[in-house]
Amino acid sequence: MTKQSQIWILLLIFAVVIGFLFLQRDRRTSEQANDMQIETVGSELTNQQERAFLNNIAQLCGQTFAGSETFIAEGRESWAHKSFVMHVTLCEDDRVYVPFHLDDDHSRTWMFLVEDGRLRFRHDHRHEDGTPEEVTMYGGYADGNGTSLLQSFPADDYTCEMLPTACNAVWRVFLSDDFSTFSYQLLYGDELLFEGAFDISKNIALDD
Repeated sequence: MTKQSQIWILLLIFAVVIGFLFLQRDRRTSEQANDMQIETVGSELTNQQERAFLNNIAQLCGQTFAGSETFIAEGRESWAHKSFVMHVTLCEDDRVYVPFHLDDDHSRTWMFLVEDGRLRFRHDHRHEDGTPEEVTMYGGYADGNGTSLLQSFPADDYTCEMLPTACNAVWRVFLSDDFSTFSYQLLYGDELLFEGAFDISKNIALDD
């Protein structure tokens, strides 16, 4: 091997190492930013209806429920052919996590969080290796007009900056009066775009 070839090999190895270090730095930066977005979790809820709503969701902790698409607006991609499953996995005074699976896609988690004394709803999207996707943690704060069974979450500033087309989005989550159904809706303004509903009267984890 000539001296020139050895130099080129060393330069190639150096470039690979530098590239790897930059990737690791970007990954750590992304994870730190993601952690910072929820660093205020833990404050007390000031709205009693929001507290009652969070407590009602927490009653489902440790259970798994099947669901389906119950409405899709014309022209939008339908998920009617997909399997809907929600798991209520983490329930604490200041947070409830609900992973939502579509067939084998386990990238989504609905997060109900107490932030700055208010109830916040966020969508946590992650890759298979657990790292955050580029579009993640969007959602909004409860609008203050909800009940123990229904809360609406208009898109917040963070969401508008990340997804300008979603500035008019509203996410609505509600439980039926008989506590048999959990529903998730996406609206743009007053127009309903999507609804999924889950039968929370039957814990399908018990069927395993």
